[in-house]
Amino acid sequence: MAASGRRAIIIGGSMSGLLSALLLQRRGWRVDIYERVEGELSGRGAGIVAQPELIARLKGLGLDTEGLGVAIERRQILDPQGGITDELACPQVATAWERVYRLLRDAFAPEHYHRGRSLKSLVQDTGGVTAHFADGEAATGDVLIGADGIRSTVRQLLAPDVVPLYAGYVAWRALIGEDAMPRDTHKAIFDIMSFGLPPGEQFLSYPVAGPDNDVRPGHRRTNVIWYRPADEGDKLKWLLTDAQGRTHDISIPPPLIRTEAIAEMKDAAERLLAPPFRELVRLMQEPLLQPIYDLASPRIAFGRVALVGDAAFVARPHVGAGVSKAADDAAALANALAAHDDVAGGLKAFEAARLPENRRIIDWARHLGAYLQATQTQEEKASAGRHATDAAVIRETATLDFLYA
Repeated sequence: MAASGRRAIIIGGSMSGLLSALLLQRRGWRVDIYERVEGELSGRGAGIVAQPELIARLKGLGLDTEGLGVAIERRQILDPQGGITDELACPQVATAWERVYRLLRDAFAPEHYHRGRSLKSLVQDTGGVTAHFADGEAATGDVLIGADGIRSTVRQLLAPDVVPLYAGYVAWRALIGEDAMPRDTHKAIFDIMSFGLPPGEQFLSYPVAGPDNDVRPGHRRTNVIWYRPADEGDKLKWLLTDAQGRTHDISIPPPLIRTEAIAEMKDAAERLLAPPFRELVRLMQEPLLQPIYDLASPRIAFGRVALVGDAAFVARPHVGAGVSKAADDAAALANALAAHDDVAGGLKAFEAARLPENRRIIDWARHLGAYLQATQTQEEKASAGRHATDAAVIRETATLDFLYA
């Protein structure tokens, strides 16, 4: 159908919002993005694997993916003494969140990207849908897309019972400049996706682009992730409580993480990790603490409103499919709306296409992460037995081969 003159309102200006906006524009829609954050978004501490599916989507949008990230040719697992216990050839491209975000952000007209606009309510009828913002302004369109992440206001308004579920473990994350790494550490791990596997834990490092998306040798960074179990009661609460005694919900800003929590993590590194990984942990100046959640929405279409990306489904990071999933959501949304004369019918088709796929990603990510959980059901213990071996971790992490096998 011709979309000329039709307007899309997108709530959320991160990856899924921008991907949806650009793909809808190519179908003839007029699109405005409303982002609640006043300043420019940042993916601090976030390195990502640029899956081939994502790269193909970016190229399809006419974006220049040359120099998108850093090429990784192989993987390795290090024991606590630094010995290599397993190796695997696995060519991939790793990049930083900011690199992909910047590509998308620069491709979208700035006059249609509205910052500091927090959604308060929405109203829809047979004629359209209207978003009401906290500043008193409103916007009306033919479709509204909730692309506002794990804390989605759109989802809370339409499906308040759908909430993130804590997975039973956290990730300590950091980006470390390669020029800060000791020479022997750089030689041992920098160019390789490297794993450390203390019992019930997982440490991971790999190279990504440097500041300002710099991929020149000497200017890149190492992405560090350390998954550690933390029960939802005392331990998680302790980690999310700042020095003033305030316990934060879902996440805690890095500057507010207490020094004793960081010290505990660094002390554990000296006992559990290989020498190169210990060096990386010592270099963490202001690490990010990320409690791991997943979320699965039973519905993602509500009349003229749809949920995409992390507003709809949040998968644990082990699959490495987060941004690829957002791109696939956006493409399916644009295709479904193009194939249907009425918006509600198009969104129903979008939901039918994406619900099974997103559920499969969620289930696979849960299987991969089961052995990291502080507590486990019998089914999760079985998954842990299958996916916690060195051979499984090195082959299955951050690759979509097993997901689509």
